[in-house]
Amino acid sequence: MLCGAVVATGLVLTASPVTAAALLLGFMAPADVHSPLVFPRSISAAEAQRRSAIDWRPVVYRRSGCTFCLRLRVRLGRGARLVHWVDIWRDPAGAAVVRAANDGNETVPTVVVAGRPHVNPDPGWVREQLARSA
Repeated sequence: MLCGAVVATGLVLTASPVTAAALLLGFMAPADVHSPLVFPRSISAAEAQRRSAIDWRPVVYRRSGCTFCLRLRVRLGRGARLVHWVDIWRDPAGAAVVRAANDGNETVPTVVVAGRPHVNPDPGWVREQLARSA
């Protein structure tokens, strides 16, 4: 994002604002996909499992840059704040949970509801699970 802003600024100064805007948008797309700011704050797998046992909310195991995780996050809308998010690249225990559920693969999003893992579920189904936990 920073590189795109620097290059875009140079293009604006050389009287090419349309090219600058297009280039900036091109740099923003990957920055948004990889940004941890798109997702609610991640917690550890142990904390997510503890909280889920109390409030029965789903636990979503994800990683940065995963388009399927981003799709789930966007489709959940405001409900995404109610889900317990675990970034498997920051939490080795979370990565182990995902590998155990996926025959050794780190396939995400893996959503755990009531102790049962579901790999890349439909976002509508996850919303239903949230409604049941409420």
